[in-house]
Amino acid sequence: MSLRALAIGRKHEDWVSDGIARFEKRLKKPWDLTWQLVPHSNLEYDGARQLESEKLASKAQGDYLILLDERGKAIDSPSLSARVQGQLDLGKRVSFVIGGAYGVTDEFRNKADFVWSLSPLVFPHQLVRLILAEQVYRAQEIAAGRPYHHE
Repeated sequence: MSLRALAIGRKHEDWVSDGIARFEKRLKKPWDLTWQLVPHSNLEYDGARQLESEKLASKAQGDYLILLDERGKAIDSPSLSARVQGQLDLGKRVSFVIGGAYGVTDEFRNKADFVWSLSPLVFPHQLVRLILAEQVYRAQEIAAGRPYHHE
């Protein structure tokens, strides 16, 4: 199994694509990260949140689901590495989910196996994609005992 990022929105902007590519080319199975972009809804607020959450849920069935949300739990990089490696060791696919502009429903959030906060700040979705790619690479390096991450 491998890692997947499910994100609501359009394709990566060029500066994001360049940054993501930098980290993705260093990833080795089972830490390879694939992206599945889900078009955003034309609705607003609750309507968008509901429709986008349904689309995300249908794509993530059976996966170990890590939802990125500013209301989640902040963890350090070694903890993220251990969490992901533990699921890979169990043969599970790990899906990181980046919701849309209105977030996800409470129902979807409650179904997530882990709700991860990068920060209490809210970041642009494109920036979150880049940070996620770097953190996956960092987690791989920590799991392998390589020196990319300094304690």
